[in-house]
Amino acid sequence: MSIRCTVESAFFIAWSFLEGSGELGRPDETSNVLLDAIEAQLRRGERRQLMLANKAIDAWRAHAEKSRQAEQARFG
Repeated sequence: MSIRCTVESAFFIAWSFLEGSGELGRPDETSNVLLDAIEAQLRRGERRQLMLANKAIDAWRAHAEKSRQAEQARFG
């Protein structure tokens, strides 16, 4: 399987999961975080789609939590 197909599949798995769980954020922000996480893992040699997707989901959750905390600090 090509790298492009691997990335597309991992992204679709992660996106579908987040959408189904109600955790999906703004589309542009979510897609950037997911793709950045997938790209970082690919650079480290990871090629398993589920591993790429799961780590991307974890990255999104960490990003979303950090954003929530920053917003709470701003508005009390």
